[in-house]
Parts: sequence; structure tokens; C-alpha cells
Amino acid sequence: MPVRVEETTSSSSSSSSSASSQLSGHTSPPVCTLLTVGQKQAFSGTQNVSSLQKDEAWRVNVRIQGCNLDHGYLCGTMEALNVPMADTPVVTFWEGEIVDGKNYTFYTGKWEASSEDDIRHWTKFPSFQPFLEQVKVDGGKSLDLINYPYIFMRWKEQYFVNVGTDCGLTIAGFYYVCFSCTDGSINGFYYDPNSSPFQKLELKSTNEGRSGFSFSFYELQ
Repeated sequence: MPVRVEETTSSSSSSSSSASSQLSGHTSPPVCTLLTVGQKQAFSGTQNVSSLQKDEAWRVNVRIQGCNLDHGYLCGTMEALNVPMADTPVVTFWEGEIVDGKNYTFYTGKWEASSEDDIRHWTKFPSFQPFLEQVKVDGGKSLDLINYPYIFMRWKEQYFVNVGTDCGLTIAGFYYVCFSCTDGSINGFYYDPNSSPFQKLELKSTNEGRSGFSFSFYELQ
């Protein structure tokens, strides 16, 4: 979810310019669809955007629209509903990396995140703790995550869908994400060195009538 631009930093303007170039020619997400037992995956919840000056949480809707397991890729949209400075819900398109030890490890290696940043964020998830020592050795390349009841991901917002880059928000950061295959819940932490640390994302599935969750992916060409 986009967060407020910190006016005291110079990097925000550069990220805004980058997002502006990405927005050019993009008015809606690419045509790709995620089907799990005939349904798209939709989630609803909140992101805590509190600062030292103010406690605040924004309501968030997330839809996972597509995925390619062979490449550890997924994509979707994120909608922030009660952004104070916006007249309309703010929608962004994001792309994600699935930590599978093959395409992506627990080490990000980009987006201004160091390995120490990675460890600090991943250890916020209790389900990550069994992997900590091995991740310190090789980033998790040797781990077998196929049957683990949690899926670890990174989500990076790419561009604003329905507002301009002059909306007072930034999408320079990214999310460390943990998906529970048991109850379909998602927890995440937003990382941006120029924003408030450890902004927590909490989402529940809005797909009713499901007792369990699995990633069964079909991609439209």
C-alpha cells in the first residue's frame, strides 16, 4: 500500500519520477488471472501506518490476480480505502516474488534492503524461526519449502492505477509477506528506509466457504 511521502528526504522525488515513467502506458494491470478452485484470491484488512506523532491504520483490499510458480512470480492489486489526503481509494499494481529457494531466497539483494534488513523483517514472523540459522548460511537455498504450511513472499508496488504520482504518496518500498496455507491469512511488514519502520499489514481471506487454502495456479496467455 502506498505510504506518505517524507518531504524531508530527497529520494521520494526520485521514486515519484520513476513511478511516473512506469505509469506511462499503464492504465490497468496486465491481463493475468489466478484461479484457485475456480476463484480469485481476495483479501481484506489493515495496514498500520502509525508514526511517532500519530497512531493510524488504513483499510486495505488485496486481490491476487496471477502467478507463475515456475518463475516464483505473482501479481495483483492493492487498494487503500481511507487515505486521509486522497479523495478516492488509492489503487496500486504490485508484483511479487515467492521465496522458493530456486528463483528467490530470503535475501532480497535490491530495493535498498541489506541482508541484515531481511533478517530483521523475516524474524517478525514466528513461522520463519525454524529457518533462521540456515538462512544465515545460504539465504535458504538448501531449504525444502514445498510442503511448509506457510509461503513467504515479497511484494513490490510498481505503479499507481487510478491516481497520479503527485498524490502525496510513495511506493518506493516493498513488503515482506507471509501467507498461511491453513487459514488463508496474510501478514506483512513494509520496508522503506525513508518511512516509518515495520508498518504491519494484516489481511484475511474474503473468499467464503473455504476450509483450506492452496496455491493452484493457472495463467492466461
